[in-house]
Amino acid sequence: QVQLVESGGGLVQAGGSLRLSCAASGRTFSGYAMGWFRQAPGKEREFVAAISSWSGDITSYADSVKGRFAIFRDNDRMTVYLQMNSLKPEDTAVYYCGAYIHNGLPTIFPNEYDYWGQGTQVTVSS
Repeated sequence: QVQLVESGGGLVQAGGSLRLSCAASGRTFSGYAMGWFRQAPGKEREFVAAISSWSGDITSYADSVKGRFAIFRDNDRMTVYLQMNSLKPEDTAVYYCGAYIHNGLPTIFPNEYDYWGQGTQVTVSS
């Protein structure tokens, strides 16, 4: 069983930055690929970023966040982060982290993730 707890959301002005954290429990966190998704009101959950297991040398980003967001992991702290810069009002959503426990490769499809956190709200004002 894996438990994920997100934190770091909040209200920020356009152009600002936030860093989201996702703390995990479980003995084999290092072996999980991890991903960040977001869901705005009335919309489906959408992919934001994902990172491979272990060294995290493989990452993937949605086109809408490339060059602005960065995903990275600290296996000693069992935490994955999402650094968000140059935030825009359209980034407003509840952000969720997910754990994919199968082959260690990042996946962009939310239905492939095995565990989810409860989400953290990010609101970007114009």
